[in-house]
Amino acid sequence: MSSSVDREQEVPDGRDEDAAGRFVERFASELAEAGMQRMAARVFAALLVSETGSMTSAELASALRISPAAVSGAVRYLSQVNMVGREREPGSRRDRYVLHNELWYETFTNRDRVLTRWEQVMKDGVASAGGPDTAAGARMAETAAFFAFLHGELSQLMDRWREHRTTLDLPPIPPR
Repeated sequence: MSSSVDREQEVPDGRDEDAAGRFVERFASELAEAGMQRMAARVFAALLVSETGSMTSAELASALRISPAAVSGAVRYLSQVNMVGREREPGSRRDRYVLHNELWYETFTNRDRVLTRWEQVMKDGVASAGGPDTAAGARMAETAAFFAFLHGELSQLMDRWREHRTTLDLPPIPPR
């Protein structure tokens, strides 16, 4: 992030824009190390550190010193994995890219659905590998069982998070 902030983005008093920029690059690096596309990680981190949790393409390009095409590709990826949404600015033709409410909950819930699909694909694949008595079939059956296990655990974990969240001093979740 640059020290100059787009006029439309509010900057709270006492905010250190250089520190915010270092955070964006550090967190983006961690996300990229975990497998996220580098530019998508930078855009996501910039949205996360923004006061409103939303920015236009022009604001993102300016803050990250990247091209509008890079923003577009990153936002497309983040939209596909349900980490950001797109909203039209009232009275404008410009889109704002917005972090979802309950961002991490939504992201992991989406992963939960992916696990279910992967489990089914693995189960279907066991027969194509010659059945569970073959080495490949056994690997695929174990993978399917692992995905089923993760699916069950993740569902329970998300339920526990919802309960735990009510005990924290966090603002209420805004409606969509």
